[in-house]
Amino acid sequence: MNISTSSNIVTITGNIKSINDFQEIKSTLDITKSQHNSMTINIIDSLSITSSVIGYFNKLILKDKINLNMNIGNEKLLELINDLNLVSIFNAKRA
Repeated sequence: MNISTSSNIVTITGNIKSINDFQEIKSTLDITKSQHNSMTINIIDSLSITSSVIGYFNKLILKDKINLNMNIGNEKLLELINDLNLVSIFNAKRA
């Protein structure tokens, strides 16, 4: 997994699958949220997402009041987010 930022846009490529991936995403988003109150997260090609990352996205939205928009490149991941009833919470759409 690779992660990059440009202002309040965070782009994640590769599969999100390990604790290290979660820690990298969390530290990057912590820096971004300290500078912005809204974020766009582009998940380009990950097939899945760990529960810890989902929980952290929920924390950003519900506790930290971050306006989150998510662009999902993989149809299977978007279906998973839909199955978990998170499309509207994450403002998720197909990229």
